[in-house]
Amino acid sequence: MLPFEQKAKDYYGEIVINKGLFHQAGYGGRAIPAYVGEWILSYYMQDQEELTGEVRNNIANFIAKYLPSKGQKEEWKNRLLNQEPVNLLDHYTVSVNLKTGQRHLNIPFFDIKDAYVTEHIVEENELLLTSGVWGVGELFYVPPNIDKGKGQVWMRDFKPFQIAKVDLDYFIECRKYFSTGQWIDLLVSSMGFSPTANNEQQKMLLLTRMLPLIEPRVNLVELAPKGTGKSFVFDHLSRYARVIGGGKVTPAVLFHNNSTHEPGLVTRYDTVVLDEVQSVKGDSAGELIAMLKVYLESGKFSRGKTEASAESGFVMLANITLDENLLPIHLDRGIFREFPNFLQETAFIDRLHGIIPGWYLPRVTQDTPSVYLGFKGDVFAEVLHDLRRDLRYRDYVNVNMNLIGCDDLRDKKAITRTATAYFKLLFPDLNVTKDEFMKYCIKPAIELRQRIRDELWKVDKEYKKVDIRIKKVLNN
Repeated sequence: MLPFEQKAKDYYGEIVINKGLFHQAGYGGRAIPAYVGEWILSYYMQDQEELTGEVRNNIANFIAKYLPSKGQKEEWKNRLLNQEPVNLLDHYTVSVNLKTGQRHLNIPFFDIKDAYVTEHIVEENELLLTSGVWGVGELFYVPPNIDKGKGQVWMRDFKPFQIAKVDLDYFIECRKYFSTGQWIDLLVSSMGFSPTANNEQQKMLLLTRMLPLIEPRVNLVELAPKGTGKSFVFDHLSRYARVIGGGKVTPAVLFHNNSTHEPGLVTRYDTVVLDEVQSVKGDSAGELIAMLKVYLESGKFSRGKTEASAESGFVMLANITLDENLLPIHLDRGIFREFPNFLQETAFIDRLHGIIPGWYLPRVTQDTPSVYLGFKGDVFAEVLHDLRRDLRYRDYVNVNMNLIGCDDLRDKKAITRTATAYFKLLFPDLNVTKDEFMKYCIKPAIELRQRIRDELWKVDKEYKKVDIRIKKVLNN
């Protein structure tokens, strides 16, 4: 057991888990996030540390009973048609249609978006209205009749897979027992990556992926070759992140649907992730990029008669080509050249807070997944979500950060925001030395924004070349 693991076990006890057990448990290839798999593991393992045959059998029976494979969809639909109630583990969400005055339940396994859900289930599980909730729903079928022209699936009962309220104060208090290096290893392992398979620079890059989950409206782009695990964190770590695949992305999906009056993703999630950006197609009218620019700048958007604001961060993930030196082939001329034209606009790029240079991260191998202790996914996600609201960290950064070459307001805002996120993540107890604050919070935040400024200068000479540096960091 590594030093950080022993401390994690001693001080955090039941909210940590061996992250390697998720891959060993055998979920039959079912597409569930790691935090859901860990919830199931914890339920059946109780206080055990070993994955016994009995636990494996219990998990296998649970999966067979509640989590069918995609190939069983018609079989389970037929069970409903035969008036047999089914209990299904799925990621349920609820949308509200103000035109009809109805709530619609989304059941992804059945590709159903208009199932019926009772008011009391929604009231008891408010996350159904925002990021959605994984849980077991008891479903039954109401056949069509004279008054109703179509049959409908109803949810009778719901058992959510989520923890009770996190003791954030206790989480913060126990940070003091870890060195900074040990804490970084614990965080990296909690993400599902092995801390022993990455050097210090790579660990910091991995942690950077979490910044939008812990600080509101952090906008990042990660450029990396295929196979570096860019989307893994957002798919598996938090219910508060939503990943959209490549293809055509519309303003209705991101911001507001004028036809159904359904709120967009930025109003429902802490982080919206646009994956496979190199294949994204914009709308011919240019509405998407125009709305994105306004939102990334101010957190506000307007569509139709709807004007609103949101706190969601925005992350873009893209595959890029590397040269023989394992550097982006367009590094000298501008690495955004592999993006679609509508995303190469400098006014859009300028609104991003940083570039994660994923070309420095290793490809995913059998040694990549963590086999060490880490925070349980659902617990960790709630901690990150709760810390978003704490303003003390931003105040500390504003008082203790002094920069040279940072006269541009967007540069200052970007660095402040990402430095605050690093600070929350690495020093949640606010106990930090001047050198640590500079090394782990301010310096990486500057590097993120400096890459944006360098790219802007390469493609548009209206952007002057700047060199942002630390002037002085005050004592605590």
